Formats: sequence, structure tokens, C-alpha cells
Amino acid sequence: MIINYLSDYLPSEIIYNDYFTSKSGITNDEVISKSGIKQRRRTRSGENTNSMAIEAVKKALPDLPFQINKIDLIIGATYTPYDTAGTLAHAVQKHFNICNAKCFTVDSACTSFINALEIVDCYFDSERASKALIVISENNSAYSDDYDKNSGFLFGDGAAAVFITNQRYYANDIEIIDVNTTGLGHIGKSLEAVYVRPLNGGIRMSFGKDVFQYACKYMLLETEHILHNNDLHLSELNYFIPHQANARISDYVAKNLKLEPSQVLTNIEMYGNTGSASTPIVLSQNMGKYQQDDIIVISVFGGGYSSGAVLLKKL
Repeated sequence: MIINYLSDYLPSEIIYNDYFTSKSGITNDEVISKSGIKQRRRTRSGENTNSMAIEAVKKALPDLPFQINKIDLIIGATYTPYDTAGTLAHAVQKHFNICNAKCFTVDSACTSFINALEIVDCYFDSERASKALIVISENNSAYSDDYDKNSGFLFGDGAAAVFITNQRYYANDIEIIDVNTTGLGHIGKSLEAVYVRPLNGGIRMSFGKDVFQYACKYMLLETEHILHNNDLHLSELNYFIPHQANARISDYVAKNLKLEPSQVLTNIEMYGNTGSASTPIVLSQNMGKYQQDDIIVISVFGGGYSSGAVLLKKL
């Protein structure tokens, strides 16, 4: 599979850490110490999960190498839906009048984007689709609680759009060499550690230490395994994109992988935890850095629990 185009969208409203001091009492220094976050973006009135994804797709249209109505598979990825009937994918299909596409949305918390990549791979292998669009969008602010001192400050809003085929169109296309996801609902606090329950408090992280422990372990393992399974050594890794959950987690994993700071691509300081959209946003924002034959790994850990990794090569 080949990523032919990437785009992202971040809302314009900036929320600084001081905002949460009046809500939960947590200070700017405490937020930075706990997470590395200095600010995050939030949707304004009239914006939502669907509208952010639509804006991300709009940004791609001028440079898309094929007409958008040629897309025959649309997959939404989100755990913060605006509508659970007319899903994220359907909203994009309607807005752009993509008539002949299979269309659905998946949710596996912060690994949802990687799960969607696996599904695209299956559709391509079975020749049921040839041009796919994955839209990843998280409106965390619609579910988070600003008065929750444990985790209310962590989350930001944002979206990305990823266009995938089996054909190369541009010199800067990115090959998807391998994808893996792992279900981890059987370990630790899993279902109770971090959850999104609209009728029972929204987003809560009741067992942050449990999340931290397993995120560090499995993001490291996923990275090592996907490189090993493709006969690559850590020394051949050019860039590492960790899930933007917490700067302390990213730092731990990068240190254990013996990576230089310049190899680790992040944006959590400016945008907070944008959930399943975080890694495709980072991938999109750094397109100008990648050189031919660069090896890139995305590694993610999500609620539920779940984990996953993607191995990429800049063509």
C-alpha cells in the first residue's frame, strides 16, 4: 500500500494550561511536569468530529492525484463521534458526494487509525477496493471534563485525512511496508483505566499509572517487533512517531530504543493528546523532513487496551 497524500486540520482556538487552574486547581508547571503539554486546540461552536475531518479532506483536494469521486473505500476512525448512526465516514461521503464507496467507521481508542490501515490492506488484497480514504478525527473537548484534575488537561482536538492506493503517483509517496495491531483487553486495568462513557462522566483516566506502565511496555515492543519482522535493525530507523499521549511515555520509549531527539517526531507540547488522530497529524506535519528511503515507525497504545505499529518507507 502507498500513502499518496496526507493532510491535517487543527482548530484555531488555543487553550493554554492556565485555563485549567481556575477549573481544577492544576497549575501550568504541574501540567508540563505530568505531560509535557503547554497548550492544545479546541473546536469552536459549530465545529465537531465530522466538520474537522471534512476540513482535513478539503486541504488535500488541490493536490490529490485523482478525483475524489474515484475513492471506493472510506473508513472513519474515532472514539469521539459526533453521531453514532450517520458516522464520521458517512459525513465525509455525503459532503464530497463520493457515490461508489464502501463506507464505515471503526473505534479501537487511540489505535483506531492503525486498525483502519489493516482493514484497507484486507480490502486491497481481496480486490474489493483500490482507492481508500481514512479520515481520523477526535473532538475530545466534547467528552472531556475540564474539572477533572487527573486528565481533563490532557486532550486536544484535531483531524487528519490519509489517501491510500497501491499505485505510486508522486515522488514523495510513502510506502506502507507493514501494519500490526494487538488487542490487550485482558491485561491490567484495561476497560477501567481510561474510558469514554458519554452517559457516565465522558473521558476519564482512573488508573493513569496503569496506562503509563503498559503504554511504555507495548509501544516499545510493537516498535521492536515490526522492525524485527521485516529484517530491519534499530540502527536503520530514521524517524519514530509515538502516540502523542504523554511526553514522558514518548521519552521513555525513545530512550530505550536509543534514539536521538532529532529522530523522535512529536507535537504534544502544542496540541495535547489528539487521540487516534495524533500520529497521522504528526506524519502529515513532518512531510518535508523525510528523505528517500527513510524508514519511519509509528507506535501507538490505546484504551481498552490495544497497541499497534506501522512501518513506513519514504519512496
